Amino acid sequence: MHNIFSNAKMHASYILYLTMLAIFATSSFAAGERFKEAPEFFNSPDCLTIESDEGFVCSDKAVHVAMTLDTAYLRGSMAVILSVLQHSSCPQNIVFHFVTSKQTHRLQNYVVSSFPYLKFKIYPYDVAAISGLISTSIRSALDSPLNYARNYLADILPACLSRVVYLDSDLILVDDVSKLFTTHIPSDVVLAAPEYCNANFTTYFTPTFWSNPSLSITLSLNRRHSPCYFNTGVMVIELKKWREGDYTRKIIEWMELQKRIRIYELGSLPPFLLVFAGNIAPVDHRWNQHGLGGDNFRGLCRDLHPGPVSLLHWSGKGKPWVRLDGGMPCPIDALWSPYDLLEPRFDLIES
Repeated sequence: MHNIFSNAKMHASYILYLTMLAIFATSSFAAGERFKEAPEFFNSPDCLTIESDEGFVCSDKAVHVAMTLDTAYLRGSMAVILSVLQHSSCPQNIVFHFVTSKQTHRLQNYVVSSFPYLKFKIYPYDVAAISGLISTSIRSALDSPLNYARNYLADILPACLSRVVYLDSDLILVDDVSKLFTTHIPSDVVLAAPEYCNANFTTYFTPTFWSNPSLSITLSLNRRHSPCYFNTGVMVIELKKWREGDYTRKIIEWMELQKRIRIYELGSLPPFLLVFAGNIAPVDHRWNQHGLGGDNFRGLCRDLHPGPVSLLHWSGKGKPWVRLDGGMPCPIDALWSPYDLLEPRFDLIES
């Protein structure tokens, strides 16, 4: 019996430890952290040449990647950028579109310092428009207004863009992003993502939702196939189709209902499922090996799913940089470490 209680105490201490590390990692970043300059990557001979001036923002020859950018996840974002460039056959043809809600100039300086050759543009995001629609979820990080920026990409990004790959900041690519960008999407479909039809779809919504036929019937109306779970951290989005279908408004309508009747618990994901599940173009699972950060409560270690891997995604509570800094990484975190551009803090090492 003593061992049971002892193990339980150790487990609880470890969870508290990870939580404190996460808080420290978020708050300490402003204390003078610096990033190394990444190597420059060049196109292979058969790559097309895209505009070198401001025209690259709308280039139809480029691979367009959208991400959010903030201080809390900047270390992860820098790793994403490096991994995308390193594994691309045409890295000079990749254009990044960063959405940020504050400290725009400071964040831009970090990106330029580590990637002075990068083609990118930063877009301000007015969190006031979304803050009143956010409902508390099972994990506070999911309640960040910037986590909902993906809802507004079609409005934030230039109207000239027709397609973009959206990526979260807690992942790395080990394959050419152009393969994902060129995913076939039927003419009547708006986005593509890996689907997981074995997941228990019912857990993403509350009993209130399922007990109301006028709500639950939504998931069986006008669907190409039975709705399946998909992770919104990796998506290929047809922006022009999104605008034409007014999908931002459709997502917001579900968020407005959530403020009146609690129909889900998990942040920004459920409205996407309500609008798109069963109506997306499938992508091979290799493009989102998600869940490597464990669940949303404990963030314990997980292994890779069986099969080939093109993208590793630390969705869940456990982030690799937090676990590595704490000296208690999971085995899978060693795959993220080579993309970490954070400069060592020698003042901390010497002390």
